[in-house]
Amino acid sequence: MKVSILNLAPLRQGDSFRDAIDSLVRLAQAAESYGYERYWIAEHHNTPTIASSATQLLIQHTLANTHSIRVGSGGVMLPNHSPYLVAEQYGTLETLYPNRLDLGLGRAPGTDYETARAIRRTNNLQSNFPNEIAELQGYFDGTNPVQAYPAAGLSIPFYILGSSLESARLAARLGLPYSFAAHFAPAMMEEAVALYRRLFNPSEKLSEPYVILGANAAVADTDEEAERLATTQVQSFLGLITGESKGLQPPVANIEEVWHNYVKAKVVPHFGPIAFESKDLINRERTVIENMTYVSLIGSPQTVSEQIDALKERVDFDELMINSYIYDEAAQHYSYKLLANVVKNK
Repeated sequence: MKVSILNLAPLRQGDSFRDAIDSLVRLAQAAESYGYERYWIAEHHNTPTIASSATQLLIQHTLANTHSIRVGSGGVMLPNHSPYLVAEQYGTLETLYPNRLDLGLGRAPGTDYETARAIRRTNNLQSNFPNEIAELQGYFDGTNPVQAYPAAGLSIPFYILGSSLESARLAARLGLPYSFAAHFAPAMMEEAVALYRRLFNPSEKLSEPYVILGANAAVADTDEEAERLATTQVQSFLGLITGESKGLQPPVANIEEVWHNYVKAKVVPHFGPIAFESKDLINRERTVIENMTYVSLIGSPQTVSEQIDALKERVDFDELMINSYIYDEAAQHYSYKLLANVVKNK
């Protein structure tokens, strides 16, 4: 089984965008030394705590500062871009760094509605994703009415990204690898992967189905330390769903402290000397986050090894794509090192 990394280039508390980009490169260099298969960079827009807006530039910067690890997009949100320009840009990257580039493709805007309108310069946000993929492929194959240089004649692996049955069907029909976003949208994981494998149509690009499964991870020497580190992840998702993202926050003692602090600050009504405790309130946010992040590998190497085995029993995947929200950079690198060792022994 292979293991790879997805990086959204998040800012840690107090970081600048340059700090986040420098951290992104250092992690790529560490991942290369640990034996990770690939390093993907996401596309997000209008998010003050995420630096991955100009994804192709970060990919180029990462390729220039590493030697062998594959680097790619996780993904290019294709409806945001002209397929022609994507072909030119990624054809140029492939020319500069041959046989190291992946092109993950998604249909989501990677942002809010108003920002999507600004990106696409239209009020009509409907797109024909299959046609856009076909057009993009045509520029690399040299079969379109116009040519995109230097893309024409080059071969870059395409991956379909998604978290739905629709994306599973598309990846299967096109005979392309399928990357499922279980690290934040796991609800249809088992059904979508099973559907992809059942409907897979062999192609010139791929003879057998191939599934990359997104997951979150925090690995440490002990379960207790890993669970402490993972409190940053919970705080990050809490900021996401409440629209109050502050970048990666330092961990707290345990998960209960995250919710106690949140309820105390945001939810608990005070009536004179009386204040409701968090246990007296039904916390909708907690349920949402637990559902979003249940595909998370958190614990010591032994615990995480068992979690991977259990995950493998539920869903048939070929590769893990790990996202890690760990505040301390050294602890994050160590977590990835431990995880790589776990996977090597599988």
